[in-house]
Amino acid sequence: MAEPDRPVPHRPGAVSLFFVAKAGVFALGFWSWLLVLVLTGDGATGAHVLAAAGAVTTTLVGVLLGVRLALQRSAAARHAELKRLLVDISWNAFAAAGNAEPSGTVVPFPTSPGEDERGARERVSSVFDRGTGERPGGRRR
Repeated sequence: MAEPDRPVPHRPGAVSLFFVAKAGVFALGFWSWLLVLVLTGDGATGAHVLAAAGAVTTTLVGVLLGVRLALQRSAAARHAELKRLLVDISWNAFAAAGNAEPSGTVVPFPTSPGEDERGARERVSSVFDRGTGERPGGRRR
């Protein structure tokens, strides 16, 4: 059996699916009980109220658990896709850096042009531009 190219993403919900199914079975039981009581009984009794409350409660619990399960599954799929995209981006950047020409040109970061950029660069001197013992402005100690 061949392994897939990419690992299968984590799919949550085995336990959640069990509880959704369990709530569905209980809801079906309560609704059936309520239907039998309504069809055979003449007046509303405590059993009717209990069956109706159980039917409504288990139905709502089943719906809420089903929605939670669906949200978990879609979030897991989105998370897996995001991780896959991040790995693809980092791999492509790594491969591009490895294939780059050593004498390639560097593309400068775009900046807004100032009043006089050349003058500003000449006024501000870097530590690396000065010699040892030289102070800014060309003065020595």
